[in-house]
Amino acid sequence: MLIVGLGNPGSTYAQTRHNIGFMVIDELVRRTSATSISKASFEGELFKFKEHYLLKPMTFMNLSGRSVLAVKNFYKIDEVLVIHDDLDLPFGALRFKRGGGHGGHNGLKSIDAAISKEYIRVRMGISKPQHKGEVANYVLSVFNEAEKEHLDNWIKTAADAIMKLETMSLDDVSSQYSIKQI
Repeated sequence: MLIVGLGNPGSTYAQTRHNIGFMVIDELVRRTSATSISKASFEGELFKFKEHYLLKPMTFMNLSGRSVLAVKNFYKIDEVLVIHDDLDLPFGALRFKRGGGHGGHNGLKSIDAAISKEYIRVRMGISKPQHKGEVANYVLSVFNEAEKEHLDNWIKTAADAIMKLETMSLDDVSSQYSIKQI
């Protein structure tokens, strides 16, 4: 399985809402002691543990599909899972599904165009700003102090759920690990 965490490269974006996917990949790398794989054509940070690959595309969000497609094709991977922020869910929500729309998320748009919509999505709710015109600034802002209190446990729960996909079905993981909100 190829497990992709969405985010933007660089320290400027490291702790922002849009980088929650990178944060979960970092947790998975830490707990699995995954080994790093370096290949410039992947346009991302790639790690391997067991038969799984962990990817943080370094293309910026809007071009994530390029990195995902390169790794998927090179290793002939059938199953892809994408971890991403979701404005349509309240902060702390954790949901799982296969396929679906991109909901305006540019990283998902790019991946849909590159590999189709049929992949597993780990949707991590970040809630939304009061005004639609504030979305870009909102997703690129850091979590507030109240959110930071829950961030580590939320990331660890997402990583736990992803690890359980080795032995459990998506439906079972969804029923056991879904969170409506914190």
